[in-house]
Amino acid sequence: MKVKTSFVFLFVLTVNALAQAPGDLQQFIRVKAPMIALTNVRIIDGTGAAPLENQTIVLENGRISFIGPTAATTFPAGTRTLDLPGYTVLPGLVGMHNHLFFPMGGNPPMYSDMGISFPRLYLALGVTTIRTTGSVVPYTDLEAKRRIDAGRMIGPKMHITAPYLEGKGSFTPVMHELTGIEDARRMVNFWADQGATSFKAYMNITRAELRAAVEEAHKRGLKVTGHLCSVTYKEAADIGIDNLEHGLLASTDFAADKKPDVCPAAGTQSLLDLDINSAPVQETIKKLVEKKVAITSTLPVFEASAPIAQNSIGAASALLNPRMLNTMSDDARIRYLSARSRTPANSPMVSLIRKSMEFERAFVRAGGLLIAGLDPTGNGGVVAGFGDLRGVELLVEAGFTPLEAIKIYSLNGAKFLGEDARIGSVAPGKQADLMIVKGNPATRIGDIQNVEIVFKDGVGWDTEKLIQSVQGLVGIR
Repeated sequence: MKVKTSFVFLFVLTVNALAQAPGDLQQFIRVKAPMIALTNVRIIDGTGAAPLENQTIVLENGRISFIGPTAATTFPAGTRTLDLPGYTVLPGLVGMHNHLFFPMGGNPPMYSDMGISFPRLYLALGVTTIRTTGSVVPYTDLEAKRRIDAGRMIGPKMHITAPYLEGKGSFTPVMHELTGIEDARRMVNFWADQGATSFKAYMNITRAELRAAVEEAHKRGLKVTGHLCSVTYKEAADIGIDNLEHGLLASTDFAADKKPDVCPAAGTQSLLDLDINSAPVQETIKKLVEKKVAITSTLPVFEASAPIAQNSIGAASALLNPRMLNTMSDDARIRYLSARSRTPANSPMVSLIRKSMEFERAFVRAGGLLIAGLDPTGNGGVVAGFGDLRGVELLVEAGFTPLEAIKIYSLNGAKFLGEDARIGSVAPGKQADLMIVKGNPATRIGDIQNVEIVFKDGVGWDTEKLIQSVQGLVGIR
């Protein structure tokens, strides 16, 4: 009886949260006015340009109407002014691998919907736009987007990716297994009709199924990305895929035992042995760039599975962030900490991450479009928003400058989405999607963690209040 009562209680909580009226959301707004001036701020505009000091940004009716030196700026009467010396304004992040679900453990593994906690955490920590990049609860994702767009729910702007296009052999029952090319075509057209704007091919899809999916998506002006294995990167590029997930780490192009349409057994070892400067790797990069295939960096999900003792990528505090852990339910926190404790000290993950970082640098040097997201899956140690900020830091660990890393996580994602005329950088005329952080991430990238206010369409949301509103919910809803 207690179990049943608890289930009903959680169901009612979820329904009530989804059904919140706009008035209930006002408590999380820090500043809202027709005209807002942010004065004495540093601006990192997201283009890779040097920061501008002692600037004023004027937000008018949800857009940036003016940027200029504070000393030379005057405002109309009634302008709401926030004087922010010591603070930096950055573009809202554009998360390009940002699910609304979370791992629940089990064998086979299962996943649960985070339709309440994750949208709030993304927005709270500066992620103003996301692509869901694969769904296990597509109707919830679509409905959450509609309610957010209507101002009835808190969250970022959302680009919804349909359920996974997976072939036979899925490791989890939450994915439909395609029965062939006609099934792939049906899935693309059905979910496009429901409102999905992108598609994600998965590990066991065949080349024929992928080709059919890409053809149908492109007919409708929609894009396809892939977390591949059975299909190589070069094969996918020739088919016409638009994007590949997880940097180098989902590539099977270099596996000696690779057979057509089958995941190889020695994929991991082939990557460990790989020389990024070798001709095969450089030829693969060249093809991806020529075919205009973007690469998504998802370093946080791999770092969460790296042994802390050997992890030179980041301090233990990045993997065991108390602020992040406090958002988790007791069960979710225990699952993650238990998984961490079982990570072998000789795990190859650190070496694989370093290899992927090297690949991403080489890809960008060759002219490729690198975008980024956190991928809150794996062992459950990556949480919405927190993982995105860590992702920016890890791009700097990979060898990009802080300004380059911020551009990858903002303007590059906007370009891929075709939204760069509206979002992704700080410029007059663009939507006022901004994050306000204390400190200077251009000289100390760790300061990007100090988010205090996040503007979406000119409304300033209170980071701490949003985080506090979902304490203990990650892993539940």
